[in-house]
Amino acid sequence: MLGESNKGARVIPAQHREIDQVLEARWVIPVEPQGVVLEHHAVALAGDVIVDVLPIATAQAKYTNAQRVDLGEHALIPGLINAHTHNAMTLMRGLADDLPLMTWLQQHIWPAEARVMGPEFVRDGVELAIAEMLRGGTTCCNENYFFPDVQAATYLRHGFRVAVGLPFIEFASAWAKSRDEYFDKNLAVHDEFKGEALITTTLAPHAPYTVADESFARIRMLSDHLDIPVHIHVHETAQEVEDSRKQHGMRPLARLQSLGLVNDHLIAVHMTQLTDAEIALCAEAGVSVAHCPESNLKLASGFCPAEKLRRAGVNLAIGTDGCASNNDLDMFGEMRTAALLAKGVANDASAFDAAFALQAATLNGAKALGLADRIGSIVPGKQADLTAVRLDSLETQPLYNAISQLVYATGRHQVSDVWIAGVRKLENGVLPGIDTAGLVSKARDWHERIAG
Repeated sequence: MLGESNKGARVIPAQHREIDQVLEARWVIPVEPQGVVLEHHAVALAGDVIVDVLPIATAQAKYTNAQRVDLGEHALIPGLINAHTHNAMTLMRGLADDLPLMTWLQQHIWPAEARVMGPEFVRDGVELAIAEMLRGGTTCCNENYFFPDVQAATYLRHGFRVAVGLPFIEFASAWAKSRDEYFDKNLAVHDEFKGEALITTTLAPHAPYTVADESFARIRMLSDHLDIPVHIHVHETAQEVEDSRKQHGMRPLARLQSLGLVNDHLIAVHMTQLTDAEIALCAEAGVSVAHCPESNLKLASGFCPAEKLRRAGVNLAIGTDGCASNNDLDMFGEMRTAALLAKGVANDASAFDAAFALQAATLNGAKALGLADRIGSIVPGKQADLTAVRLDSLETQPLYNAISQLVYATGRHQVSDVWIAGVRKLENGVLPGIDTAGLVSKARDWHERIAG
C-alpha cells in the first residue's frame, strides 16, 4: 500500500492531548466495523484527533471540562470522501447537457475551457465547490484539473482536505505547453505543498487516449519514487476500448498493465467496460476503482460492474465527477444511485447493501488515496473529519435502521454540521467564514463570460 511520503504531518499521540470537544449524537456510525451503529454515543476530540468513542453518559462523567456539542437526533458519520471530481467545473454546471461523452467533451467543454481557463477561473470554481461539498457533508475530495497550484492554495485557505491531481495531457493547455513543462510544473506543486497536513497529491494523466506511452513511463517512475497514486479515467466508454484496440492492439487496461501502471497505486475512474478477467486483475493488483454512477448514467457511458468488483475484493470508492457532467457534488445522492444501480446491473436486490455504500463513500475513498490510517472512519487516533446528519425530519421517519436511512432516504439538505481536522466548518447549516452571496455573484459573472 501507499507509504508515508504523501501523508503530510503525523498526528500527536492522542493519549498526550487534552480533550476539548465531545460530540454527542443519537447514532454514531463508525464505518469500522462495517454496519455497526452505536446508539446514544459520543466522540471525544483532542484538537484534530479522535480520542474516544463511548456512551454519552460515560463521556459526560469522564470529560467534564470539554465543550459538549449536543447533536440530538443526528447520525454522526465519517466525513464523506469524493473519490473523483473536477471541482473548478462547477462553473460549467449545465453548460452542455444531454450529449454523449466525446461530443460533450470535444465540441463544448474543451472549447469553453480554452476561452476561460486560468487561475481565476480555477480559484472561483473551487471555492464554489468547497461550499457545496461542506453543505453536503463532504470533507475530502480527489481532484483532477488544471492549475493544481491554485487548487491547493484555495483548499488550504479554506481548511478543506484534498488530494490534488497533477495533470498530464499530450496537448498544450493554459497550464503547460509541452510534456516537459507539465512534469516540471507538476513536480514543483508537489514539492510546494508536501508538508501540508490537509493536502496530498496524485499523478493525474487524463486518460489512455490523451497520454502517450513515454509520459506514462515517466509517471510510473514518479509514482514509485514519490509513493503517490496515479488517478486516471479508464474504460469510460465502449468507444474508448475499441479505439485502443485499433490503435494499440490491446484494451486500455492491458496497455496500462504493459506499462507497469496496474498496481496498488492506481485509481481507475469510471471502469464501465470490464471483463471478468480484468476484474480479477484489478483485485489481484490492488487497484482502486472510483465509481461515478450518475455521471456515467447522464453521459450514457455504460454501467460499472460495481457488485462484481465488490465481490472480487476490489477497493471500490465513489465519486461525483465534475459538475459539468453530473450536475452536482451530492455524495448522498451518489451513494443511493450507486446502490440502486448495482442491484439492477447485478439483478440482485442484496447487492451493494447500504452499509457497503457508506463504506465506499468514506473508508474506501481514504484507502484509494493512501489515507486510510488518517480518515474514513470514526476510530481513535484518526483525524476528526466528521459529518452530522439530522434524521428527525418527516422524510426520514419512522427509522428502523440508521444506515439504510442515510443511504436510501436522506438528502444532503439534512447535513447540519461538519468538522475537518477537528475544526467546525459547517455549524447548524451555516458556513462560517464563507461569503455565500459573493460565491453566487461570482458564479453569475462566470456564466456571462462563458455563455456570452
